[in-house]
Amino acid sequence: MKYSDAKEEFIRTWGALGTSWGINKTVAQIFALLMISPHELSVEEIMQELQISRGNVSMNLRILIDWGLVYKTTRKGQRKEYFYCERDIWSISRKVAEVRKNREIVPVAKVLDSVSQIDGEETAEVKEFIRVMNELNDVVRTTDQALSHFINSDRGWVSRTVIEYLKKKKS
Repeated sequence: MKYSDAKEEFIRTWGALGTSWGINKTVAQIFALLMISPHELSVEEIMQELQISRGNVSMNLRILIDWGLVYKTTRKGQRKEYFYCERDIWSISRKVAEVRKNREIVPVAKVLDSVSQIDGEETAEVKEFIRVMNELNDVVRTTDQALSHFINSDRGWVSRTVIEYLKKKKS
């Protein structure tokens, strides 16, 4: 496969993967392009590469900057801004996990805590509701703890933990 075909396929696939994770396709595609670029890219270069409008690029770069995944810089003597992302894939993964945890897991945990506090009659419906909420809360709390370990870990810890888990599964 030629580099240009591989690059196009990677960006297209990353965009599709992003949508399955609930991320805007263009956000994912811009991020994919920045991940594989050996240097910072201008808005114009991103527009040309992905065949999208300036407004689309600017809006989606803002999302990536807000997530802490993309940074902007300037070059001496130029007014143009350039954009780049973290180069360490493990750091990127931990940052994405942290953003998703804060946006998804933490709010759900708060809601589950709140709706589990039911006053009044202990009917069969109330007991079942509380049982289900407690089980969901256990899953959410376990996920939260696992993500916290991952976010605060280094690459070696993650690899060792996964390998140990897989070894235990085999025996």
